[in-house]
Amino acid sequence: MKPVSIFSTAPAKGWIVWGLAAPVLSLVLIVGASLPGDLVLEDLGLVDARGHPVSTDGLAAMLLLPFGLMGLAVLAWIHLVERRGLDTVGLGGTGKASKFAIGHAVGLLTISAIVAGIWACDGYEVGAWAKALSSGGVMASIGILLVCFAVQSSVEEFVFRGWLLSAIARRLNVALAVVLTSAVFSLLHYGPGQFWLVTLNVFLFSVFACAWALKVGSIWGVMGWHSGWNWLLAVGFELPVTGLDAGVPALLVELNHLGPDVLTGGAQGPEGSVVCTFFLAGAIGWLMWRFRGHHDVSAAPA
Repeated sequence: MKPVSIFSTAPAKGWIVWGLAAPVLSLVLIVGASLPGDLVLEDLGLVDARGHPVSTDGLAAMLLLPFGLMGLAVLAWIHLVERRGLDTVGLGGTGKASKFAIGHAVGLLTISAIVAGIWACDGYEVGAWAKALSSGGVMASIGILLVCFAVQSSVEEFVFRGWLLSAIARRLNVALAVVLTSAVFSLLHYGPGQFWLVTLNVFLFSVFACAWALKVGSIWGVMGWHSGWNWLLAVGFELPVTGLDAGVPALLVELNHLGPDVLTGGAQGPEGSVVCTFFLAGAIGWLMWRFRGHHDVSAAPA
């Protein structure tokens, strides 16, 4: 495989970072941009020393401020240094809103299927149903989190599956772009003592998102999918999302851990479950089969 332009053949008018240096640059931009936001949130008492939100308001602020700064930093790099259009990072095309909405619906369905699969394997005990509906204040918080997760998830897809994936592919090739992008994504989601299955699932999550973006030629659908996945997991079942507690009663049904951590994901939540592993691996295989030959990025000039 050779260097290619995966979303648009429009040339970059500026400088694209060397392929193997792109992951390092991404870490500098992401950490450098988001760290001030993290410090502000900690100073305001919205997150603890580990960076975990201490309330629903803290979670909302965490989803907006650090991720917003991260997105702006990468956007500035693309505009000022690489000097290429947003269509080259997967934000082109028509029907953007519908693609996002369809992706969002798929995200709701996929995380629901994973949670249902864990329950079917006796991983959860069912508690109260739809407790959130009894409080207007809670429903307002859930609505706010819907917007906040849309921002956070969209920024992550823009940074990783949009910018980083396309930058590496232009310098190296698509296969290395997927591997390196997923490795950086996994590194930034790693915590001390993290169970290996959690890390594997984060990597597979990124590979699936990369495959989706590559096959359809944009990141709009993946942005919606990631957003729907994160939001429903956070508010739907009183389960952790990436190890974080949204602090709201269940929108759908309260689920309590019953099985071993390898089945339920433990403190990480369903994203650390072996059910999620099999789902993502199967989804990657299905996506590659379903869209085989649909979007031949190898034919696009760099």
